[in-house]
Amino acid sequence: MPAALTVQSSSAADTRAFGARLAGVLNRGDLVLLCGELGAGKTTLVQGIGEAYGIQEAMTSPTFVLVHTYGTDPVLAHADAWRITNLSEVLDLGLDELLDDGAIGLVEWGDRIAGALGREAVVVRITAGPDDESRTITVSAPSEALLQRVEALAR
Repeated sequence: MPAALTVQSSSAADTRAFGARLAGVLNRGDLVLLCGELGAGKTTLVQGIGEAYGIQEAMTSPTFVLVHTYGTDPVLAHADAWRITNLSEVLDLGLDELLDDGAIGLVEWGDRIAGALGREAVVVRITAGPDDESRTITVSAPSEALLQRVEALAR
């Protein structure tokens, strides 16, 4: 089995649509680390996940508040690790407790905190393409069980 799934997005709408598809394979307590440069589309992908869970309000990056929670079922906890300078600050986010309670954690700049929570995570890496709109989205998972769910996205 491949260690990752790679898809191409030609627009923000495609990236949101892929986020909605990803939402379909996430379970309570899952952690998703979103990685990519500024403007890569991390928040856009999160918006697609939120739309799949029925969120109608604007979903923006929680850069200054660090965590937004949405009263969906399961709860979506959208975090931003951009301003995290010390891994001990990760514990202050309360994300671990939210995940223990069954929330799905979506962390922008997730590569900054990878491993700090001691949990397996789906890693979504978004890279810009040759034009302003295109993106390459790579989704990987560390365990066989998570990898099987990620591979379901290709079907």
